[in-house]
Amino acid sequence: MMKLTVKNAKCSVRFRKFLGGSVLKGTVFNRWDGVDTHLTVESDAPPEKLAHLLKNAKAGCFAEGLITQSVPLTSTIEVNGKPFHLDGVTSD
Repeated sequence: MMKLTVKNAKCSVRFRKFLGGSVLKGTVFNRWDGVDTHLTVESDAPPEKLAHLLKNAKAGCFAEGLITQSVPLTSTIEVNGKPFHLDGVTSD
């Protein structure tokens, strides 16, 4: 599409999160402290073309969009084949 050659590309992702509380006491919680990405690219393309490519890749990344945007979450639960309502969790 952009007519440039990328010889190699790698992406590593680090999730910084914390899980705490007690299962027995019903106080389990999680906290996200951040998500870090590191992209390594090998290409002989001009820097301005690479910048254009990388901006498009970041803007079109579904994972990054999920993290950086407020996304509604709808939960349903089924137990033994029947809907199961859980206060504060399911919308039913």
